[in-house]
Amino acid sequence: MDAITPGPLAPEVLDRDDLKRALAEHDFAAAFSLIKKWGGLSQNRIASACQLTPGKVSTIISGQQQVTSFDVICRIADGLRIPGSMVGLADRPWEGQPDGPDSPTPPATRSTGNGPWHRATTVHLAADLTRSDLVMDRRAATRTLAGAALSGAALLDSLEGWLRPPPTAEAQRGRGRIGHQEVEELAATARAFRAWDHRFGGGLRRKAVVGQLNEVAGHLEDKQEPSVEQGLFRVMAYLGGTAATMAWDSGLHKQAQNYYLLALRAAHSGGDAAFGANVLAGMARQMLYQERPQDALELVRLAQKGARKAASPRIRSMLHTREAWAYAAMGRSAAFRRATDEAAEALAAAEGEDPYWIAYFDEAELAGVTGGRLLDMARSDPQQHAEAAAESIRDALATRGSEAGRSHALDLIGLAECHFLMGDMTGAVAQTHRAVDAAGRTRSNRVRAQLGQLYPYTVGRSSSRTVGEARARIREVLSS
Repeated sequence: MDAITPGPLAPEVLDRDDLKRALAEHDFAAAFSLIKKWGGLSQNRIASACQLTPGKVSTIISGQQQVTSFDVICRIADGLRIPGSMVGLADRPWEGQPDGPDSPTPPATRSTGNGPWHRATTVHLAADLTRSDLVMDRRAATRTLAGAALSGAALLDSLEGWLRPPPTAEAQRGRGRIGHQEVEELAATARAFRAWDHRFGGGLRRKAVVGQLNEVAGHLEDKQEPSVEQGLFRVMAYLGGTAATMAWDSGLHKQAQNYYLLALRAAHSGGDAAFGANVLAGMARQMLYQERPQDALELVRLAQKGARKAASPRIRSMLHTREAWAYAAMGRSAAFRRATDEAAEALAAAEGEDPYWIAYFDEAELAGVTGGRLLDMARSDPQQHAEAAAESIRDALATRGSEAGRSHALDLIGLAECHFLMGDMTGAVAQTHRAVDAAGRTRSNRVRAQLGQLYPYTVGRSSSRTVGEARARIREVLSS
């Protein structure tokens, strides 16, 4: 009997103040203990209902492990029929439905029978993810969305479906409420959001992007003509990719990965292999920032294999820079130079029109990325790499100005660090002031994190008034 999934908790249990408080605080150790005591459920029945192992529930109750995964919190809410508002989520799909043996299984927990790469599963994922994200309060978001991103086999195995052919479009399903004109307007909105993110960085309009993504998911829940459906999935992929970078820029690493995974599945359903490769490149970059270069390299190889002929020379060049980045992080300088040369060769062959989302990748971007990776290696061998890093970053700055926003700020921070590594205090201070000015014009947590890495270079040099002034300005921006 312990394996039988329980029905809803009695109203008097859910109305207990101590349980409400525990659920609001995401203190599932206390919540599970109270449910065992007052709800009459054993540990095994809680585990079965929430699709967790008994051992996992035991470690949660003992306080050895906290629940931070968005997916696990959804499973707990759905399995124990806890209203979404009690755990900081949107209303769950089953809320308002009568409970009983003939009640339908909630969409969040039922299986489509076609796996995670089926179109319907992707739509359910988008709707659930965006609804919960839109209503979650700040405190719940900090606890739930900012967890560590998946890595290693847990991440890579979940992406194998990317290599399969996209699902075949169904036969004419009937005309939905929107047509090609509306899809084009949604695509234009996605493009505008991406331009905003590229210039200013995360946070400020993230909820607007998530809201637009939720609307697209709503259209896909209706019957649409196959060509309209494909267009909507592509818009979903573009918006998902932008939501991912904005979440990452806001420090929400787990949520960023959730949106990257959604974007990849949507690109797969929309038959857009080129953008799917771009999404995988973004996921690789996230792994590189988390100092997991081997995972990043595997993601790049997955992108290169899955895109095949769909990737233009410009896209292939960008993928080579991610490959070079991973090699630089591994200290493999010869492999780094080879991949960088391949990136330059591919970019030189770029001609004709590319999709708007890769247009940013030009000679300036290549120079900036190359300079950043040389800087990575210069931290352990400044004599060998610092001057070359500074030269590449100067090339990037000479081509793209302050309108590049986040990239411009990151270039300036990198150049200031190069001057510190070369022992040029005058140049370092001058570039630090420029970097602080640029960082203050963005909303990017990533820029501030890089500025924080520059700060230690200004410490211990109190005899220099100019270095002290630069240090004070960095501190002012980081504390704002």
